[in-house]
Amino acid sequence: MKNSWIFGLLWLTQILSAQKTMQGQVIDYDTTIPIAFAMVSYQNQTVYTNWEGRFSLVIDEETKPIQVSYKGYHDKNHYLSVGAPFILIKMISDQSQKSAEIYTDNETNAILKKVIENRAKNQPEKVLQTYEYKNYETLLVTANPDSISTKIDTIYKPRWFGKPKMVLDSSNYKFKKLVEKQHLYQTEKVNLIQFNNYGTKETVLASRMAGFKKPLYEYLGLNLISYSLYDRYLDILEVTVQNPISSYGRKMFVFKMVDTLTIQGRTVYRIYFQPKKLNSNKLRGLLYIDAENFAIAKAFFRVYGMVNINATYTFNWLPKHNIWFPEKRKLLVVKGNNSENLKLFGGTIMFNSSIEGLEQNASDRMYLKLESKPFDVKINQNVVTRQPAIRIDVPESSMSKPDGYWRIMQRDTLDRRKMPTYINIDSLAAAEKIEHKIFLGRKIFNGYLPLGKFDMDLRSVLKYNNYEGFRLGFGGTTNTRFSEKYKIGAYVAHGLKDDAFKYHIAPSLLLDAETNSWASLSYTDDVAEIGQIQFVTESRRFRIYDPRPINISTFYNHKTASAYWESKYIPKTDLYAGISRSAIAPRFEYQYQQGDRLLSEYTLTTLQMAVQWNPFSSYMQTSTGRLEINKRYPKFTLQLTQAFDQLLGADFQFSKIDFRINHEIKYLSGQETGFIIQSGLVFGEAPLTHLYSIAPNNLNRDALLKRITIAGKNSFETMFFNEFFSSRYISFQARHTFNKVKIAYRIKPEISVVTRMAFGTMENRERHLGFTYKTLEEGYFESGVEVNQLFKGFGITFFTRYGPYGLAKFEDNLSLKVSYNLDLGF
Repeated sequence: MKNSWIFGLLWLTQILSAQKTMQGQVIDYDTTIPIAFAMVSYQNQTVYTNWEGRFSLVIDEETKPIQVSYKGYHDKNHYLSVGAPFILIKMISDQSQKSAEIYTDNETNAILKKVIENRAKNQPEKVLQTYEYKNYETLLVTANPDSISTKIDTIYKPRWFGKPKMVLDSSNYKFKKLVEKQHLYQTEKVNLIQFNNYGTKETVLASRMAGFKKPLYEYLGLNLISYSLYDRYLDILEVTVQNPISSYGRKMFVFKMVDTLTIQGRTVYRIYFQPKKLNSNKLRGLLYIDAENFAIAKAFFRVYGMVNINATYTFNWLPKHNIWFPEKRKLLVVKGNNSENLKLFGGTIMFNSSIEGLEQNASDRMYLKLESKPFDVKINQNVVTRQPAIRIDVPESSMSKPDGYWRIMQRDTLDRRKMPTYINIDSLAAAEKIEHKIFLGRKIFNGYLPLGKFDMDLRSVLKYNNYEGFRLGFGGTTNTRFSEKYKIGAYVAHGLKDDAFKYHIAPSLLLDAETNSWASLSYTDDVAEIGQIQFVTESRRFRIYDPRPINISTFYNHKTASAYWESKYIPKTDLYAGISRSAIAPRFEYQYQQGDRLLSEYTLTTLQMAVQWNPFSSYMQTSTGRLEINKRYPKFTLQLTQAFDQLLGADFQFSKIDFRINHEIKYLSGQETGFIIQSGLVFGEAPLTHLYSIAPNNLNRDALLKRITIAGKNSFETMFFNEFFSSRYISFQARHTFNKVKIAYRIKPEISVVTRMAFGTMENRERHLGFTYKTLEEGYFESGVEVNQLFKGFGITFFTRYGPYGLAKFEDNLSLKVSYNLDLGF
């Protein structure tokens, strides 16, 4: 009896030891995106993957396959590898079902419809009269030391002659020791969020950033994830995506009821959503929907692609107000299905993959984590905001909080690595002068090199065009080290071909620092391209070269005295107003017939007003003025110019209206689409020098290879110089830029497809004498491809001209040019 009991125990032990629980994950073969709710079968077991594609099975034989099926994919039989600790099953999409869509069942669809219908009843900004809370936010770049191996690897490096050289790689070991002591980077801020009838306002109460005495304003305005989940669009990593609980979102996503559970004593539905189209790298997630008022009680969002993004929202139920109010936001960014790096604050950081079972080195274990937690919440109390149109206010006092203040803020954290991070990175930043390098980089990005109290204008040093030849010069402006109230801008230049000096001087007075208001006087004696389109409010960006004027020979000299005012007095708006008198002398064969007079030289007195309106951008108020932090589109520019006859000896009277709409759409995939609509109208008599040539950039030469020059920015690459002129025109440009394509090591071009068109007319054409040109009544069209960043910033562009103004000889319609784009990384 005793022996039989022992035998039975041994038999049971053998059975149990033969069985083991295996963890696994089902992913898409091409995108590595987890496949949620796929059916997994093994012998008599059938389970479904969760929303992360994960599952668990009890395995007793490793010789029998696991069967996986999901709509839109080929069925998969997966055989276990002996001793494998984790099952990773890659499914291949069925091309015959490539356009297959998964649809939401009727019950879940009815719930989502009620969520959308009740958004206005559940969104705090719609329900509450006012609210106010403080918010503690941390951003870390770090790694989990437990996930990093301390193994020192042996590497064999090949040699030209002899045996390969053996070296020891201890980078993983060193990296682990570093992250055990500190984070790689961190920032903290405390802000006050206020809402009233004027909208939402953020005031930074305290901020600090490792390595910087003063935090970067760009970080303080960074909105990596949305505060509200009820708007039509959501912001994730500063990219706008469609909200799944918007009316259009219901058409883009499929929803699946997972289960029902209880949160804070209230019944909620747990609903999974994903894009209807298979193999999409768009938004996925879980929504926890209150079964009574259909509000969001909790949410998880995932985006898989070049980087994998995990966002978590939790809410707190407030019975008094019958609303779920934000409790915490968390964002985690890890490396995705790519070999690219993610740039942060001018540095390059690599993040790890979220798919288990893939080989990774130490640097791939890094991740970015942002946590935001409200406290001191006050609802429906008196809330007064200063400058409500400015979204973020950063007082000077917020940048000098003592360590004791931050210890109080960190009372809920046990992170012992935070303080060593500040100490070590501050020391490193001081040694490497990181803050000065970023300051210098910003200056160079805007075209200046700081030289003590003077910032040299890098664009004034060397230029070239067909009229002046090489143009050598020196210029710039004084900076705040010279004075915070005054500045003087000036330059002097000399053309080697025309053998003439040009110069400019402009003293300015600061009227109001808060609104960046300046009053200026200027005098200029220089040359300018005829027919060019200039918006005085256009932001300045540094380029090593200005490619279009290289092959231009038609310029005019102007001696201009002007007085003007610039300001950001109106929120989200750049303002300009000025009056000027110019003596114009064309440097080409041209006369204007004005009655009985033939004018080869003339005088203009003009009043000019311009408005740059960015209604969808967000602005920050700092001690140095207003900054545009979240650049959103579309943007609108309007410029009015009025010339007065006989005022200060002027010869012309005309009105000029210039208008532009600039729009860009960025996608989470990294692609981008841009549009530009631009128009100009002149009423009255105006000389050809001040009409429109619509930015041509092509040489009138016989052979295609002889026309190869440098491509411009938003210029018509197939239109010959001085071919068309208009007194009224409208143009349209569309550009789509794809993700970089890796051709070879360090060769990853950026490819864009572009289409441009323009229509125009010419009033009083008979009065422009000595100059031959055509007009654009029938419409000018060109399309092409830009392959930028082929090698060290260089690329090529190819465009073709077609439509009514297409040329008889096929080769004459083509344009092949070299492009250059300098990426400064700031």
